[in-house]
Amino acid sequence: MSNIDRAGTYMLGDRAVRRLGYGAMQLAGPGVFGPPRDPAAARAVLREAIARGVNHIDTSDFYGPHVTNQLIREALHPYPEDLTIVTKIGARRDAQGAWLPATSAAELRQAVHDNLRNLGLDALDVVNFRSMLDVHGPAEGSLEEPLTALAQLREEGLVRHVGVSNVTLAQVEEALRIVPIACVQNMYNLVHRNDDMLIDMLAREGIAYVPFFPLGGFSPLQSAELTAVAADLGATPMQVAIAWLLQRAPNILLIPGTSSVAHLHENLAAAELALPEGALKRLESIAGKSDAVC
Repeated sequence: MSNIDRAGTYMLGDRAVRRLGYGAMQLAGPGVFGPPRDPAAARAVLREAIARGVNHIDTSDFYGPHVTNQLIREALHPYPEDLTIVTKIGARRDAQGAWLPATSAAELRQAVHDNLRNLGLDALDVVNFRSMLDVHGPAEGSLEEPLTALAQLREEGLVRHVGVSNVTLAQVEEALRIVPIACVQNMYNLVHRNDDMLIDMLAREGIAYVPFFPLGGFSPLQSAELTAVAADLGATPMQVAIAWLLQRAPNILLIPGTSSVAHLHENLAAAELALPEGALKRLESIAGKSDAVC
């Protein structure tokens, strides 16, 4: 048994995946733009993730752009049978690296084909539509048009399962009326907990919730209480943050990202960390505290 088996599995569409996966965003260059300084090291991280039992990789062709998908193909193709690769569409990058909406039916179709080509696949396991109504966070507004286009791509067999990202509860409910939803991917972690109600609703429906920036993203989680709890448990603060998410709800699938093999090992070791009741109570108090930031 690999250590991440201790975290269990959950269904992502029709695929059972281990709850500790890997997010490939950090394999691109600074600002998720351009190639990494050391492509060989990036490929080594991907191969080590698979060797350690990871069977859920999150990526997008707008990371780089094209960089992370090409690295994944170079490192792992032909892919293990149990590997589920999840990608995102709905955005594009300009020449300066800015994030721009790309949500028309034509742009979404092109994005699916770009992902297929760069990953070396005939069909994409899961495609998340990333709402760009507000780049910085969920914003209300109908997603019917792009989701209808994505549903058509699913009917054509280019996409097996559909998810949504950077969305509100109302948009999730709208999406479920248009196409079966395999997962929701929003920002969520020990400090930022706006989706508590959504996570519980999805758990009742058997739908996976995949928090991005589970460790704070570009500004890692910082909290005196988190540091103290980690010291008491003989763990790192990031391991405690991952373990808390794993214990938060059974439908949470994690995709912490890193470009370091050592950091990958540290993240995956969190599967073995069981937080006692006292630690959970202390961690529950962090959300909203003035010293807790990410």
